Amino acid sequence: MENLWAVTAPSIAPFPRLENDITADVAIVGGGYTGLSAALHLAEAGKSVVLLEARTMGYGGSGRNVGLINAGLWTPPDEVEASLGKLAGEKLNGVLAGAPAYVMALIEKYEIDCELTKTGTLHCAHSEKGFADLQARFAQQKARKAPVTLLTRDETAERVGSTRFFGALHDARAGTLQPLAFARGLGHAARQAGAQLFEDSEVVQSDFDGSHWHLRTREGQVTAKHVIEATNAYECKPGTPRYTPVYYFQCATDPVPTALRKDILPGAEGCWDTAMVMSSFRWDKAGRMIIGGVGKLDGLGEGAHLKWAARKIAQIFPSLAGLPLTTGWHGRIAMTRDHMPKVVETGMHKMSIFGYSGRGIGPGTVFGKAASDWVLREDSSVFPVASMPSYREKHSKVMDVYYQAGAVAAHLSGARRS
Repeated sequence: MENLWAVTAPSIAPFPRLENDITADVAIVGGGYTGLSAALHLAEAGKSVVLLEARTMGYGGSGRNVGLINAGLWTPPDEVEASLGKLAGEKLNGVLAGAPAYVMALIEKYEIDCELTKTGTLHCAHSEKGFADLQARFAQQKARKAPVTLLTRDETAERVGSTRFFGALHDARAGTLQPLAFARGLGHAARQAGAQLFEDSEVVQSDFDGSHWHLRTREGQVTAKHVIEATNAYECKPGTPRYTPVYYFQCATDPVPTALRKDILPGAEGCWDTAMVMSSFRWDKAGRMIIGGVGKLDGLGEGAHLKWAARKIAQIFPSLAGLPLTTGWHGRIAMTRDHMPKVVETGMHKMSIFGYSGRGIGPGTVFGKAASDWVLREDSSVFPVASMPSYREKHSKVMDVYYQAGAVAAHLSGARRS
């Protein structure tokens, strides 16, 4: 099965492989939202920039996610402030509350063709307990004057086109997009601004000579004063992990006839639910139903996940029961213990940014802009979170197994109950 986003994203001119030695002001490792956003902003500010991507632009989570442009983090804002402290928490909450607007402004400025919608998202309560959680989130967001609306069960049924949910929280700041198309659009804009971007150019060695970094690929080298590491969940370094890798998969139908989908998500909102093993669902521009959940589509769990996805669509939308799932893909999420993004000093003039914990589009884009500001101002306080000299996760491998086994068990159990 194919990644739908790779099939439907507009193509752009390919990026070359690094095959020589280059000197630049800044070297960026990773061609996802963070790296591409940083490259774009630095190039526009007049810096010479080289970006190295091991595979292709947007290959990792940036080209494999659900496509929800959410405001804030998965963690509620009160908990963010309790975890980071009042001032630091307010700073992060404030920056990420404006992330969807920033993403949408970039899309419009650079005319990125990525199926942008601005109709918001729906966080759907899968149970009464889930609705109580939404009530608490609603109160916290309203206290911050966010444009959110708590929907009753009947209102949710009309908005979603399903009676399966106990209510929903609508966030008018949010929206959806074609995630790989957005990444490619950022790459094209960065190239137009003067950044040099290279694909199939994995960094195999990194050395510091006291003033500059030397990043070696198999066929070339970049020398730069500043380095931004933006690989997030696709880090390939040995040693103690800095996050728990969590896998999320998605499947999609072929385009659904208009008569079948006219009453389902008529506002084209992107949706996810409150279940512990959460799921997501949305339309794409062509009218494909996309369903997603925790897990990966390989190994022993693949069959359970695919059967669950088909049954989940039928449970939520009985009129779509039996439609075949024709594409399927998965990607990795960098989940940190506290679900907060991290900015870690990995050397002199070198920063690593990771840990979006399933919220990559908005945070990745604005953290990329912050990384650009860090280079321009030589000041790490520009990041939405404080930088730290090191960060390591505990029991990451154990938690990886826990998440994957839990997802398979939940989907097998859900299949039996349906």
